[in-house]
Amino acid sequence: MDTITTKDGVKIFYKDWGPKTAQPIVFHHGWPLSADDWDTQMLFFLANGYRVIALDRRGHGRSTQTADGNDMDTYAADVAALTDALDLKDAIHIGHSTGGGEVARYVARAKPGRVAKAVLISAVPPVMLKSGKNPGGLPMEVFDGYRSALAANRAQFYRDVAAGPFYGYNRSGAKPQEGIIQNWWRQGMMGGAKAHYDCIAAFSETDFTDDLKAIDVPVLVLHGDDDQVVPYQDAGVLSAKLLKNATLKIYPGFPHGMPTTHADVINADILAFVTR
Repeated sequence: MDTITTKDGVKIFYKDWGPKTAQPIVFHHGWPLSADDWDTQMLFFLANGYRVIALDRRGHGRSTQTADGNDMDTYAADVAALTDALDLKDAIHIGHSTGGGEVARYVARAKPGRVAKAVLISAVPPVMLKSGKNPGGLPMEVFDGYRSALAANRAQFYRDVAAGPFYGYNRSGAKPQEGIIQNWWRQGMMGGAKAHYDCIAAFSETDFTDDLKAIDVPVLVLHGDDDQVVPYQDAGVLSAKLLKNATLKIYPGFPHGMPTTHADVINADILAFVTR
């Protein structure tokens, strides 16, 4: 099992497939998942000649179930440690949901030459929480509800999220796929409850405005207009306005988990972006 050890002793698990001489693509998963959520994308881009890498965020998947450091600054530092250890140059960083926040924070601070492009998919930036500065955000009660449900019965909560709003399976006419639901649940239950609990504040309260403004590389911003987890108008649309070099694409009817439910569309659009 491939891991690196961070300065604070945390083991970060990662997958690294493909020729070391190929351009690397690094995948950053959503909450409360793992690198496994990117299997479809990793196989696709591997077949297209890329080196593909995906990590389990600390407290998630096969990485150490940390009690501390479950915040965006530390997540970005962990990514920097991995890119240093693998000496990745001109990498493309792709983040979904919480992973999009991790990408924004890391890319804004990355060493020169490390990053070529970035992709934000159904991502949490600029900031999810409603406030005077962000009137279109979600109220704290939403995230307090996440915390209460996690603490009361994490297993049932994760099942309900996957079977409902995450993939849009609660919509009329939707055809839930049991394997997708169980895989989401499996990934979530692999991680640590404390890390997942803390990560709710990290993904909902972190303000990425300055990170987005600081990013110079081209960024593709993808969002579905039926995202019931991260509403697109206050996320993808605003992020694209803050970025210096953004391409925004909004997909009618696509859910939050669209990299899974609409992988063929998402993969093709990302490939077109990274090859141009």
